[in-house]
Amino acid sequence: MTFTVHEGVEVPVTGPGETWTVGAVVLDRNGAAFAQRRSPHRALFPDTWDIVGGHVEAGEGLLDALAREIEEETGWRLRHVRRFLGVTTWTGDDGRGLRHEADYLVEVDGDLGRPALEWSKHSGFDWFGPGGLERLKENCPPGGFLIHDLIARVVRGCPDPA
Repeated sequence: MTFTVHEGVEVPVTGPGETWTVGAVVLDRNGAAFAQRRSPHRALFPDTWDIVGGHVEAGEGLLDALAREIEEETGWRLRHVRRFLGVTTWTGDDGRGLRHEADYLVEVDGDLGRPALEWSKHSGFDWFGPGGLERLKENCPPGGFLIHDLIARVVRGCPDPA
């Protein structure tokens, strides 16, 4: 997979025994962010909105995993990694323990109006601008607003948290 990385984009160093995931915030021409709804039968965060991404496989680099996940989940191809959005450490509701998630703002190639979703894992998609962000909190447990907060920060042009 061929893609470019903006100068200065950080790629965290992963440690042995750690579980890592990656996430991609994709914006359309209007600055709205793509999110897909996880299917209600999913073990992890069922029926919630999510960005494109997933688990890093053994021996795989973070950015290679990002490119693979974008293509698997949408059919789009990673073209450019614009900005590192940070690492979040979280524990899912699936009993599999602690995960570290590296999120990136990216540019992709493909038809943004027609993502090739993995329909067995996702039940829909939408684009979220500053006016529609509250929907990203649907079906989230109290305080479980990682996706909302991440997308809100990007579409509102807020700086990364310190």
